[in-house]
Amino acid sequence: MPVRPEYLQGAKAMQGGLIVALADEAIAHAMMTQLNPNEGLTTIELKSSFLSGVSGGELTAEATVFKKGQSLMIGDCIVTNGKGKNICRVSATFMLLKNGQKEKNDETQHDINGNP
Repeated sequence: MPVRPEYLQGAKAMQGGLIVALADEAIAHAMMTQLNPNEGLTTIELKSSFLSGVSGGELTAEATVFKKGQSLMIGDCIVTNGKGKNICRVSATFMLLKNGQKEKNDETQHDINGNP
């Protein structure tokens, strides 16, 4: 992912949420390689540790699946700059969605007033 000027915050470093979003997506893609055809996933918890700032160049995210259980998956990601320096470490837990579960959950969602 390129570090663009519009991604920099006031201190001229890349905004951390963008780095975490890159890692989250990389973890999800690593997990997709282990899904059964009837499974999907969604992030339910994420922890990030920023190790260094970055203000230019390219970022690379390398993700691995730590564990796949019956209902949860855990993954990790290291984001590095173009020189291989560690920028951010992210660990995330994803919930496995079985075929049809998304539709069922969508039907039970309510707005802030309790209306379906």
